[in-house]
Amino acid sequence: MADLKVNIGALSLKNPVMTASGTFGYGEEFADFIDLSRLGGIIVKGTTLHHREGNPYPRMAETPAGMLNAVGLQNKGVDYFIEHIYPRIQEIDTHFLVNVSGASVEDYVATAEKIAALDRIPAVELNISCPNVKEGGMAFGTSCQSAAAVVRAVRAAYPKTLIVKLSPNVTDITEIARAVEAEGADAVSLINTLLGMAIDAQRRRPVLSTVTGGLSGACVKPIALRMVWQTYHAVKIPIVGLGGIMNATDAIEFLLAGASAIEVGTANFIDPQISEKIVDGIDEYLEKNHISSVKELIGGLIL
Repeated sequence: MADLKVNIGALSLKNPVMTASGTFGYGEEFADFIDLSRLGGIIVKGTTLHHREGNPYPRMAETPAGMLNAVGLQNKGVDYFIEHIYPRIQEIDTHFLVNVSGASVEDYVATAEKIAALDRIPAVELNISCPNVKEGGMAFGTSCQSAAAVVRAVRAAYPKTLIVKLSPNVTDITEIARAVEAEGADAVSLINTLLGMAIDAQRRRPVLSTVTGGLSGACVKPIALRMVWQTYHAVKIPIVGLGGIMNATDAIEFLLAGASAIEVGTANFIDPQISEKIVDGIDEYLEKNHISSVKELIGGLIL
C-alpha cells in the first residue's frame, strides 16, 4: 500500500479524502455504509452561532449532471453541536472539522471560539460564502476586503488549523485566496457552489423557494479544477479541492491540479460508500503507477 498521508498546515490526514460540509451530516448518518475511520476527515454540516431553520421548501432540485440547493444552513446552533453531537463523534478515529458560518464577523468569531475549546476538533472550515447582513447581504467571500476582515478576526481568536472555503462567484478567485492567505489562513478550500436556478416551465415559476440556489455535482468540475489550478499558482498555503468529484479519477485530477486534499460532496447522495471507494481508488492508482506517496501527485500536472 502506498503512503496516503497528506498535511493541511499543521493538520496531518491519514489520506487526502474528506467529505464536504452539508453532504455528510455529522458523519454518524453514514456509519452503516462505510468505515468512517478510513477517511482522512469529515467536515460536518454548516454550524452557526444560533439555531437556524433554513429556507422554506422546496429548497433542492435535481439538474442535468448536478443539483441545486438552497437549504439555508439549517442547523441547531453551535451549543447544540457541543452538547449533543460532539460527545458522540469524538471517539471516532478520524478528524472531524466544523464548517463555521455566520451573518456577521462577530458571529464567526464567537462560533470559532466555542469550537476551539473542543479537544478533538483540530480545525474549522470558514464558510465565507454567507451573506453579510451588515453590508446589505453581499457574501463575505465576494470581495477581498470583506474576506480579509472575517479571516483576520477569526484568526485572532482561533488558534488551530484555519481553512477558508472560497466562493467561485467572483471575477478572480486568486485575489480572494491571496487576501485570506495574508490574514493568516492555513489553507483554502474551493470551490463552494455556483449560483444557479431552475424553472418549472409548466407552472412558469422558479423551482426553488429562493429562486436561486447553489449548483453542485459533476457539472461544476471543470470550473472547480480550473480554479484550483489557478489558486495553486497564486498562493503558498495548501488547497483542499472540491466540486464535482464523483470518483477516484476525479480526485486524482484535483491533486494533479494542485490540491493537497479533496472533499467529496454531491456524490455522497448518489452512493453513500463513494468516499471510501475513492480512498481505495487513489491507492490503486498509486500502486499501478509505482508511485510511493500521494504527495508526489500534488501539483504534478504536466504542461
